[in-house]
Amino acid sequence: MRYNITQRFNILLIITTIFSTSAFVCAAQDAVNNSLHVINSVESYIKTTKEDSNMRMIDVQRSIPNIILDLRYETTDNFMHRIMYPELPKNTFLRLPAIRALAQVQKELNKKGLGLKIFDAYRPYFVTEKFWELVHDDRYVADPKKGSGHNRGIAVDLTIIDLKTGKEIKMPTGFDNFTDSAHHDFVDLPEDVLLNRKLLKETMEKFGFREFATEWWHYSLPDPEKYEVLNLSFEQFEKQ
Repeated sequence: MRYNITQRFNILLIITTIFSTSAFVCAAQDAVNNSLHVINSVESYIKTTKEDSNMRMIDVQRSIPNIILDLRYETTDNFMHRIMYPELPKNTFLRLPAIRALAQVQKELNKKGLGLKIFDAYRPYFVTEKFWELVHDDRYVADPKKGSGHNRGIAVDLTIIDLKTGKEIKMPTGFDNFTDSAHHDFVDLPEDVLLNRKLLKETMEKFGFREFATEWWHYSLPDPEKYEVLNLSFEQFEKQ
């Protein structure tokens, strides 16, 4: 029997509801998927952090003052219109180098009365697999054969807010908008919007992040091959 996209998603959603994220992740050992090494166990993760402290996953909100979280994939306010993080995490995580760089971005923006709002950071690998199952298009979601910066803990989706009002400043589009207007080279926009996008880009790049050409909100550290793909739950990181 063949299922359409909606039917396939509903089947996956039922499975996810029955099995908690932690149970799903812990059930498997570390695996190699198409030559991609995926860390599925806390023990393997701890081993990598002992070998290199830069591999540690750090609590974003506890580490960066004034940062705001609006984790869209724990709600239906995203391009899938579904809850993709059934665990409903209270916080998100990034590798230590990404945290240090993002803290510098926040400090720089704070001088201007501005700050960061995070839409997404760490994303368990199984969620990337779920995205790919439903939207088989690498223009919009990462191919699981490669893994993503989010799976590695070095990518972040974000925007800028006004600290006084808490409101987002004007950007080309909303989050998860897959039109040409979201591209960095799209210039048919009001001047203030272009300046806001430029401010985010220049500040992120100043502290080592790189843009993603088709998404103004997505930034990642370079050299992703240094960081292994993780398939651990948010709860497992919180316990470390």
